[in-house]
Amino acid sequence: MLSYRHGFHAGNAADVLKHAVFAFVLGHLQRKAGPLLVIDTHAGAGVYDLASAEAAKTGEFRDGIGRLAAGAGDVPELLAGYLALVRARNPQGPLAVYPGSAALALSMKRPQDRLAFYELHPTDHQELAGLAAHWRGVSVERSDGFKGLIAQVPPAGRRGLALIDPSYEIKTDYDKVAAALAKAWRRFATGVYILWYPVIERSRIDALLAAVTAAGIRKVYRIELGMAPDAPGYGMTASGVLVVNAPFTLPAAAETALPWLAERLSTRGPMVAEWLVPE
Repeated sequence: MLSYRHGFHAGNAADVLKHAVFAFVLGHLQRKAGPLLVIDTHAGAGVYDLASAEAAKTGEFRDGIGRLAAGAGDVPELLAGYLALVRARNPQGPLAVYPGSAALALSMKRPQDRLAFYELHPTDHQELAGLAAHWRGVSVERSDGFKGLIAQVPPAGRRGLALIDPSYEIKTDYDKVAAALAKAWRRFATGVYILWYPVIERSRIDALLAAVTAAGIRKVYRIELGMAPDAPGYGMTASGVLVVNAPFTLPAAAETALPWLAERLSTRGPMVAEWLVPE
């Protein structure tokens, strides 16, 4: 199924949380000089035009990055690096484009790092391949990101970060993400993994969390931001991330940032910042 295009949703509240955590964790790992492998299992097009027909149709970015980009004042540590990268993509001031996870990774890449992007949609793959064409140490494959993740770990340098974020339009993705994470972790238990999930049916998320816990994976930190209270049939009411081998700096940063983010985005749902599985 290749109908999903992230351009309709780029920069929404779920992206803000996911990409802020991704940039924060990547920045933490880059404090060490050794080479790092960064894997993006569902990388999308890389950069999204917020004036496009797709973005204009939903307008989701207006209640996400649109509420933050024009703001002033102090920004919590969790979001500071991410917002700086978004603003760097919009040097003229007004918010015109949104950098997805692949563009963020490219912007943060050091010469010694290697990036592996996977995207099945032909148009998005082509756009991403063009964006990354002149970068050394970057691969862009039009293939299954779950299989790509397993093939890439463990990396030669034994240091890696993987972002696992399918669209979940295919219901089996809820099972696939848990299985892929567990298999990758068994192959590379010291790697850092960020698994993103949308809350559409809470029962599916409860099952996902139970599957991750039952797999025996340790040191899993959970961050969730609810845009609205859970409501069957409403659509996505919240989103969250599970961070395996979470940096020690993440819990305090998340606990500080969530209330600030909820206020700026005018969310009405629950917030979660806690260990799903301790070390």
